[in-house]
This record gives sequence, C-alpha cells and structure tokens, in this order.
Amino acid sequence: MSRLTFSGHESFQCRNLWLKKGFKFLRDKKKFSDDSAIVDLGVGKSMVASIRYWYNAFGFNSDEDENSLAFKIFNESGYDPYLEDVGSLWLLHYELVANNKASIYNLFFNHFRKIRLEFSREHLIRYLVAQCEARGEKHSENTIQTDIGVLLKTYLRPGSKISDNELEDSYSSLLIELDLIKPMSDRKDWYTCRNTNRTSLPTEIVLYTILKNYYGPESKSVSFNKLLNGENSPGVVFALDADSLLGYIKQIVDQNNEFVFKDDAGIKELQLNREIDSIKVLEEYYGN
Repeated sequence: MSRLTFSGHESFQCRNLWLKKGFKFLRDKKKFSDDSAIVDLGVGKSMVASIRYWYNAFGFNSDEDENSLAFKIFNESGYDPYLEDVGSLWLLHYELVANNKASIYNLFFNHFRKIRLEFSREHLIRYLVAQCEARGEKHSENTIQTDIGVLLKTYLRPGSKISDNELEDSYSSLLIELDLIKPMSDRKDWYTCRNTNRTSLPTEIVLYTILKNYYGPESKSVSFNKLLNGENSPGVVFALDADSLLGYIKQIVDQNNEFVFKDDAGIKELQLNREIDSIKVLEEYYGN
C-alpha cells in the first residue's frame, strides 16, 4: 500500500492552461528547478511548484514520448491541447483519481463518498485523519485541511458572495465545469456529491475507463456491480447512478460489436469478445 500524499500544490488548484504549459515547458527540455522557470512559465515561484505538482498528479511525467497520454492531448496537433471539449475534462478527472498521486482525490471518490454523499469539511477531515492513523502515518491536520480547500476549489463553482479577484481565481479552476461537487442550499458550509446522470460525460470516455480498468489478456468480462461500485470504476469516479451507468453500457454495446451485455437470472455482466485498444477509443472520439 503506497504512502498517502498530501500538499505540494502550494494551496493552488489546477488552472485551466497549467497542464498545457507544463507539457510545452518539459517538451522544450526545461526543468521546473531551473532559475528561468518563473520567466518561462510566466508565473510566480509558488505557482511553478504548483504546476509541477499538478502535472504529476494527473499522471504525467517529465519525459513524455509520442505514445503518452499527455502528448496525445497537449501536443499542438493533439486531441484537445487547449481543453475545449468537456470530454477532455472528464478524462483528466478520471486520470487524477485513478493515478492516485494526490491521495485526497482517490480517497474522496473511491471511498469517502460511499460513507457520505452529503458532508462538511469536518466530516472529510475526520475521515482523512482516520485513514492516516489506520495506516500508521502522520500527516499534519493543517495540511489535510488545506488539501480539502483545494479539492473544493477544484470542483465547486464560485458562489455569489466573493470578490472579483476570487471570482476570477475560482472560474479558472480546471474541473468546475463537471459539477461533481455542489454546495447544499439548506445547510451552510455543507456539500454534496450525489450519484446522478452526467449529461456532459461522453460514452467514449466511459468506455476508455472501463478498458483501462478491467480488460486485459486474462480478463474479458466484468460485473455490472463492479462497474458501478469498484475501485476507479466509472460509477464511482464519475458519480453515476445505476440507471445512468446502465444507459452508458447499452450505448457501448450498441456502438461496439465487440461487447455483449448479459443479464441472466439477475446477474449483469459486460463481456468483451475481442480486445480493443483504449487509445483507439480516444482517437475515434476526437476524430484523430
């Protein structure tokens, strides 16, 4: 079991163009530790550290080749270098959770939400502290609180009672368009991340996550329950309800002859008859 990781973001949530900036910076053979990084990236020293943190948190690294997901997305002729397609945001959200380089995102979507769909900061603090104690790890509660603040800024749309500077900062958050976490109208400082239908989530992105998670040379089938509740499953990462997930599976089966969905005696299972490359799915989605 890997050690939990908190902090490193310098209290900044990932901004809209930071991953693109980080990719170009590294492709130009530059290093975040270079004295010139502040000028090259056009941000302050703390933000340089934050860009480096987020680039790693999304599962990217400093030596991206042409087969890497970062290259395929952010190269000038890539899928979506400026992240104009909401499907790209869903894809990046999955990578952030599944890569588990920033522990709070994996813990929140895979585990905490199974305990509480409605929560306050205090609920999440207590949960994360308990996770640290269960693993015999010591992490500052203040550091965990800061991580929670960044998590909320990553997904929450800004409210009406904030300054112009805060408004600009909040709307620059990379993943707020996904509407995964919302404030509760009847409880101050409470939030919710309910399982529901995600109308902006493309079927191809759901299929990509299924192929990444569950299929390989020795695995050709997966239960519906695992797709709904399993580690890094589409049901968990995208906060889908059962009916919505079933709708995605039916679309996948309709659009891909390689898949069959079995529902025998109450046992639901998605079967793959022939191996599909997950990257090919993305290429078809983006028209590459």
